Amino acid sequence: MITVETLPHYRIAYVRQVGPYGPANTLAMEKLKRWAAEKGLLEESAILLGIPQDNPETTPPADCRYDAGIVLSEDYQIDDSICESELSGGEYMICKVKHTAEDIQKAWAELYPALQNGKYQMDNKPILERYTGKMLMDDFCEICVPIKPL
Repeated sequence: MITVETLPHYRIAYVRQVGPYGPANTLAMEKLKRWAAEKGLLEESAILLGIPQDNPETTPPADCRYDAGIVLSEDYQIDDSICESELSGGEYMICKVKHTAEDIQKAWAELYPALQNGKYQMDNKPILERYTGKMLMDDFCEICVPIKPL
């Protein structure tokens, strides 16, 4: 099922992986989760994000950037053991899926037609994979596609 949601501005801590998208992205997420667990941030209310920064159809695989991030409160004091960034909020088309390659592929097969047949177009921001504590335990994620009105 596809919904539209307005995401807030997020302050994040992240781990960056550079290279072809695939298994190394999982390693970046595992490294982030270890850091977050050490800091006591990996609780059920945590929001984790997988952020592919580049389109692999237009960026050489060796140069593709993937950020594994966790949302931080504005007052959380970050140390220099991890990177920090911000994501601007906005409207996103959201599709919740089982976190398997097959189900994610099916979700994309639904999202693109929904974009083309709807009243939105893709916005020029990164697509997000969003995970909450409960979704992580159940092996689900949400694909969040940035959109703007046509």
